[in-house]
Amino acid sequence: MLFVASATMASAIPADYHWGDQGNGTYINPVLNADFSDPDVIRVDDKYYMVASDFHYMGMQVLESEDMVNWRYVSQIYSRLDESGWNEMKHYSGGSWAPAIRYHDGLYYVYFCTPDEGLYMSTAKSPAGPWAPLHLMKRVKKWEDPCPLWDEDGQAYLARSNYGAGPIIVHRMSADGKQLLDDGVTVYTGPVAEGPKWHKRNGYYYLLIPEGGVCCGWQTVLRSKNIYGPYEKRVVLEQGSTLINGPHQGSLVDTPDGSWWFYHFQETPVLGRVVHLQPARWVDGWPLMGVDIDGNGIGEPVYAWQKPLSLSSDYALQTTDDFSAPLGLQWQWNHNPHDSHWSLDERKGWLTLKPLPADSLKNCRNMLAQKVVGYKSESTTLLRADGNCRAGLFCIGKWFHGIGICPEGIYVEDGKEKRIVKRGKIKKLWLRVANDSQRNEHQLYYSLDGKRFTAVELPFPMRWGYWKGIRVGVYCYGDGGKAEFDFFNQVVEHKTSL
Repeated sequence: MLFVASATMASAIPADYHWGDQGNGTYINPVLNADFSDPDVIRVDDKYYMVASDFHYMGMQVLESEDMVNWRYVSQIYSRLDESGWNEMKHYSGGSWAPAIRYHDGLYYVYFCTPDEGLYMSTAKSPAGPWAPLHLMKRVKKWEDPCPLWDEDGQAYLARSNYGAGPIIVHRMSADGKQLLDDGVTVYTGPVAEGPKWHKRNGYYYLLIPEGGVCCGWQTVLRSKNIYGPYEKRVVLEQGSTLINGPHQGSLVDTPDGSWWFYHFQETPVLGRVVHLQPARWVDGWPLMGVDIDGNGIGEPVYAWQKPLSLSSDYALQTTDDFSAPLGLQWQWNHNPHDSHWSLDERKGWLTLKPLPADSLKNCRNMLAQKVVGYKSESTTLLRADGNCRAGLFCIGKWFHGIGICPEGIYVEDGKEKRIVKRGKIKKLWLRVANDSQRNEHQLYYSLDGKRFTAVELPFPMRWGYWKGIRVGVYCYGDGGKAEFDFFNQVVEHKTSL
């Protein structure tokens, strides 16, 4: 079996390997090699459920796992934010920040803050939904990272931080989880302290918090016998000698057999914030994570480890869609959808998008996106378009690249300008984008027959942006006409190297 803890041991890993489940009882980090920022995970019976920040993308996906390593989408919590600017593409970097998911008294609860609108929550009897309409607990700006706790005496609490990170503030909350009962008490102030997650164990209240910032921070644990403190502090996970930067902001989870594990993210320049899984254990009343390689009492992340559960699972992130109803759970609209301008029924087996006026891809209302998964992938679609619109396939992050059909022919745009690459009246076109996030080379292609694909211009670099990793998807904007997409396939290559 493969057990690797340190960058100095990287030579023990084969030059070519698959991230995630190895199929031999081991896994290699990241276990989710896609942008799931600020992951929060719980176990209910023998299943695991995850939510993550989605920022300006609609939905907030709920993921499920049987073995803690392989995941699939099971629902989305909401479809729109009925607030100012969400119909006009004005909230890039806004939206849902660092959610928490909890299970209490037969209900699943999800809490999150948006930087501009306030504190929201929703509930469901099943993680597969349906989820209740979003409830605005408090209209407030610049709160972030809420997490609830229901104590043994029935009293409920909510911990949170502030925009810009810190301090950590604890509120009393109504038993139904829908109201705050006070203005909160500051229990901790630290260097970029944020993202609190509650645990209660052996009479101690624990707050797991990331500190030090995303790129170069660490994981801290606070504990106290009193929910308002004073809290003891211990650093339990750091980058150390590894290449895994900023190992923090996540969830401590147990298995039915009593082992403990810690999920956290790592910020990468292209894919965004990918999810790692660390072994954890309790020592003298403190949760310790990873492996203490240098003997300083602080764990460091592992690259590979034995799977938490000796289960085989066929769960996998959905990345393809034949556009038969309903729309696949991997899809998320960029800002609010315009529901009268998209359809799966107008032409059966096709996604129809109707344009709205825009001056660029970034400001296009009809942008349907999914995460780029893995270091290398290819995404392909078949487009039919007519009328005075621009429609096609995109790759977006900090920058916005698209290829498609316009009235003059086949065109590309890169956020700065639009260029015709083949003139003529074209109604039907296969489109492809190849993503190599290790080399950071990305290439657009088109084909007139679905067999021979022509590369367009030179490969281009990408960067994550607006707090999100790169995404691919389809779009349509303009003054008239429509676009129809027959399918969308993102084929992921798991093989990579350190």
